[in-house]
Amino acid sequence: MSFLNNVITGVSLGSIYAIIALGYTMVYGIAKMLNFAHGDVIMVGAFMCFFAMGSFGLPPLVGVLLAVVVCTVLGMVIERLAYKPLRQAPSLAVLITAIGVSYLLQNGAQILWGAATKTFTPIISPTNAAGEPNALQLFGGQLSISYVALLSIVVCLVVMVSLTLFTGRTKLGKAMRACSEDKGAAQLMGINVDSTISMTFAIGSALAAVAGVLMCSAYPILSPTTGSLPGIRAFTAAVFGGIGSIPGAFLGGILLGIIETFAKAYISTDLSDAVVFAVLIIVLLVKPAGLLGKYVPEKV
Repeated sequence: MSFLNNVITGVSLGSIYAIIALGYTMVYGIAKMLNFAHGDVIMVGAFMCFFAMGSFGLPPLVGVLLAVVVCTVLGMVIERLAYKPLRQAPSLAVLITAIGVSYLLQNGAQILWGAATKTFTPIISPTNAAGEPNALQLFGGQLSISYVALLSIVVCLVVMVSLTLFTGRTKLGKAMRACSEDKGAAQLMGINVDSTISMTFAIGSALAAVAGVLMCSAYPILSPTTGSLPGIRAFTAAVFGGIGSIPGAFLGGILLGIIETFAKAYISTDLSDAVVFAVLIIVLLVKPAGLLGKYVPEKV
């Protein structure tokens, strides 16, 4: 059953990567920019939930909602102050600004909450009142699936379906798709491009908060740099699946989680990242736009 256990672990980890990757892919698909501060928004959301539950004793659901609200506002503020003035700037200037915002959030977190690593209280306790593992036991206990892992998978599926329906059937979702195709034409059709991009950052940051809480519940360690490596891996997942594609972000996240888990289990923990990026390179050599991405020739 170790194989099935690794599959479940990989899918649950990949679900968290997929939720983060959806934020990357939405911002890139509409604003055509890479928000490398996205990983640090994850960290802010986790800290909000940590203090809500630990310092104020609020229920987990309230802590998650507080994290979502704070990160949504933070995402809109970052877009308005850091990225909107660079809307017409070269992509290199936007990239450098994103890295600067990332370091700003990390250092701000160190000043506010200290650099020491904290133990995050999972939103679902790992053990029940009897001290037994809080998990779904199958095949006579040979296959154990923690409720946090199940929650991560369910939340990822709900987010994926909701975003697909949102972008395909709502007025704002259609406006986002129009902006991703041609901002100038969308503006001529009466779409407020600035507001649409701002809402995209808000949605992506809200997803980052949810992913941060789920990630720290599964791996209960929290520090100002918590979001850095998962952010990079989720960006890799977005590129893997086809950045700009919502189904691609989902597929890339799940596959990345499975590959990372199997690399740690059967190859080496130290080499797991190398294996992940090696697979990414091989896929991009075959399909430069990613698994579900579409190649769009650049007009000159």
